Amino acid sequence: MNRRLLLLPLLALLLLPSASAAGTLHVPVAGDRFAYHETITLTNGTGNYTGYTEDGNYQGSMTMTAVQPNGTVSAAYQSSGTWSNNQGQSSPWSESGNFTFSANSFLYLQGTDNQTGYVKPHVWFDMNNNLTTGGSFTSLNTPMSVISTDQPFASSSSSTGYVKTILAEGSGSYQRNDQYGKFTAQYEWKEYFDPSTGYIVGYLYVETDTDAAGDGFVWTDTLSDTSTSFPLTPTSAPPAAPTPYDWTPVIVLVVVLLIIVVVVALVLHRRHSKGSVPSALPRHSKQGGTGPVAPYGAPAPVNLVPRDQPAIQQIVVKETVKVPCRFCGTLIDSTDTACPKCGAPRT
Repeated sequence: MNRRLLLLPLLALLLLPSASAAGTLHVPVAGDRFAYHETITLTNGTGNYTGYTEDGNYQGSMTMTAVQPNGTVSAAYQSSGTWSNNQGQSSPWSESGNFTFSANSFLYLQGTDNQTGYVKPHVWFDMNNNLTTGGSFTSLNTPMSVISTDQPFASSSSSTGYVKTILAEGSGSYQRNDQYGKFTAQYEWKEYFDPSTGYIVGYLYVETDTDAAGDGFVWTDTLSDTSTSFPLTPTSAPPAAPTPYDWTPVIVLVVVLLIIVVVVALVLHRRHSKGSVPSALPRHSKQGGTGPVAPYGAPAPVNLVPRDQPAIQQIVVKETVKVPCRFCGTLIDSTDTACPKCGAPRT
């Protein structure tokens, strides 16, 4: 039998896990729905915005009302809440409407859920749930990259407090020109999707707006689902971040050791000093040299001779010791052998 024929069943078995690992692409159906809570804040004001803050709290929902054979999805949206700022102003806000999008390209087809300022945007609340880590897609006009397909996301509806999600991240910039002013806006966006359906579970959007005059603020938009028509998958909490090591005990120990070393060095120095230096004032001026002092003796002769003149010749007078004569008492030189007066011998 041909060996290649034997290998075919084995290859088929090896391919089965890969095919199942890709999962099933979810196609929206009428009745798919999720409700969410959204919080929008304006903080960290600078320049003209120093000290100014805003808060918006909204409740919303998205419902798929019909799905055509060609993948066109009809959807209805609604959102309502209250806006306020730190100057005491507040106002209610609400909106609702209908639109269509493609379940194939994820592009808005007719109308949007009040997404203004975009050119041919993609929906922000749905994605291809078969994308794996490293995959890419577009949310509104922002390129997104799949970071993880098993990312825990906090959810009060889960028995564990967390649900399994697909994490995608994106960033970008644009020029803001609205009632807030003209700013350069830099933003980062993290979205969390349900792996079984591709619908949004939550997101975090952070935008920093600045201008050349030093005015600016930080705009934060946070969303999380409060209920879904589809089951979410509970998962365990993410690993706790490592606790930074507390170096305080080490620093205290090092300081104590340094203090001990300094104290010991001072004590040894004092002992050495007491044994070698008298406690009284020094005999010689501190302005003198530090070398050894020559023993006391006759000072060296001073040469007062001008340069190029011969030195004055010194004459040394030799003195002779005299002793008395034993017979007549006359002083005679100690070198004489007889007294010059009485003639008696000196010794």
